[in-house]
Amino acid sequence: MESYHCFLLLCSLVFALSFAEETTFENEIDLKEFIRRISSSGLLVRDQPLAINRDLRFETNSLEELGDPEDSIPIWTDEEPVIQNTLNTGTTIPDIPDYGPIVLTNNGVIKGLTVEKSHIFYGIPYADPPVAAYRWKPPRPVTPWPGVHDATYPRDACMQGCSGRKSDECPQKVSENCLYLNIFVPLDVNFSSPLLTTLPVMVWIHGGDFIAGSASKPLYDGRFISNFTHTVVVSMGYRLGAFGFLVSGLDPKTSATGNYGILDQQVALLWVQQNIALFGGDPSKVTIFGESAGAQSVSLHLMVQSSKPLFKQAVFQSLPFSIPLKTRHDALKLGRDFARQANCSVSDIVCLLSLSPQAVLAAQMKSSSKVVNPFRFLEIFETWGPYMDGELIKEQAVTAFQKGHWQKEKPVLLGTTSEEGVIFVYGVFTKPVSAVESTVYTAAIFKQHALRILRKYLPLYKDIDRRDMLAQIVTDYVFLCPSRKAARAGTKVGSAVWMYVFDHVTSDHSVWSGLSFCYEHVCHGAELPFLFDTATVANFTLAPPERLLSNRMLCYWGTFAHTGDPASRMKQSSFCRQQRLPAWPRYSDTSSWLVMNFTVRSHAQVGTRDHICDFWDKLGIY
Repeated sequence: MESYHCFLLLCSLVFALSFAEETTFENEIDLKEFIRRISSSGLLVRDQPLAINRDLRFETNSLEELGDPEDSIPIWTDEEPVIQNTLNTGTTIPDIPDYGPIVLTNNGVIKGLTVEKSHIFYGIPYADPPVAAYRWKPPRPVTPWPGVHDATYPRDACMQGCSGRKSDECPQKVSENCLYLNIFVPLDVNFSSPLLTTLPVMVWIHGGDFIAGSASKPLYDGRFISNFTHTVVVSMGYRLGAFGFLVSGLDPKTSATGNYGILDQQVALLWVQQNIALFGGDPSKVTIFGESAGAQSVSLHLMVQSSKPLFKQAVFQSLPFSIPLKTRHDALKLGRDFARQANCSVSDIVCLLSLSPQAVLAAQMKSSSKVVNPFRFLEIFETWGPYMDGELIKEQAVTAFQKGHWQKEKPVLLGTTSEEGVIFVYGVFTKPVSAVESTVYTAAIFKQHALRILRKYLPLYKDIDRRDMLAQIVTDYVFLCPSRKAARAGTKVGSAVWMYVFDHVTSDHSVWSGLSFCYEHVCHGAELPFLFDTATVANFTLAPPERLLSNRMLCYWGTFAHTGDPASRMKQSSFCRQQRLPAWPRYSDTSSWLVMNFTVRSHAQVGTRDHICDFWDKLGIY
């Protein structure tokens, strides 16, 4: 959920506020009486009016992607997005260069290219195109291709509303034919002779609220992390939005049954198992890692038994544990609304399949913007995404981790940024929010728990503008504290867990693509430029102390991929040994629950918000 698109639905609170005095919350919370009680306690003083950003086009795909990749990598440059839904992309494909590595996969011959930092194979199909009658079907094994597949340029991103020149964050081209992956291989792997060594594999699953994002974003260029960590890096595209998660019925023969995006990821991981050795990778040493919605995907693969043989260990970055997956009932309800917006009967799969890609996107966006009950707000986060179908996904991720219903034998590294909530709260509330309005917002979400939460937070924030308070609540409740609880639950069942908090304010503001409220904060996604080390292709710079921070993160992630322990001295490169990495103990009570605090002076420490997380844990609402 790199982009908290559905957070924009907070605009529905504008309508809710106008009826506040007549509204009774579920669980017998009377809003008028609730505000009176808060006011009489001295915690609340009315000041400025509420201002909410109503622009539903706003998306917090936060990290800028200005500039082009190196000249040696062809990219799309058309002004307008091109949407295709057939195997023929309709674009002019560059001639395959005479140079570059050639690999014979189980599906056919692939030719990539070699650049300064790595060998690159772009746009390898891992499944047949999910188009026409297969739009809402599980992914099918890729059909072997004749001749040589040109893997020297990125393919189209999966269908999404953000495309073309609308934003530096948007992919330039989108298509239903998007089930491709990219592979980055260190330069010392020699494809001209039999491969003598195998390297650990790191598979990246991108975020974007399950409605946006791309494996080929410059920010995620895998050549640098591959070169530094001496691993084979893979990134994948997967179906998004209604294309990946529509549920129109229960019968897969006559209905869309959802969770296709997660199934796409599974098939990509299976392709890696079957083919990655041909690229110098070790299929028995696969680490899956992702951020936001990508981290949610990683957590689901740790819960799904059919994913168990596909990877060895996992990394969650900024996993929004508290955002609930939809139930089957809620997913079907959304499907009915989608069909209504598309002028189809929900039971008429022929009508739904006849929709153009543009019509599917239009219906998706219309149904995403509807709020039936704004006071059940958390249930409409991530309008499009995985749901509990009872077969592939059987329970909420946060519940599964607390009960030990996951692959506990696999090492896990997880963490958050220190100010996850800033980009969401300031992106929605464009003007100061008073204590009164922040109280209404908190009550709308937390209902009978709101009074205790406000008593905890209101005294800590004295400014007239209470957006910082709301942002901290989002950080604590959605990201940090449930992650801590899951980590502690993991340690109780003997799992190897390491936890971190990224706490550095990036010096180059251009990283934030004009989102000025992140200039002095550690927003959602702040760690990504440091982890991928993509300054040279994403047009931002890292100051010398930040280079050290980036190097250390790469050393930890790389060592984790090699050994399953980010602090292990085994398999560390000589460069990493020279960095004198601070000790990063396993997260456990015997180590005083130490967390790696990533700053330019990184060190392990006791969690600075442990007392707040103790409070949330006792509430028992995630």
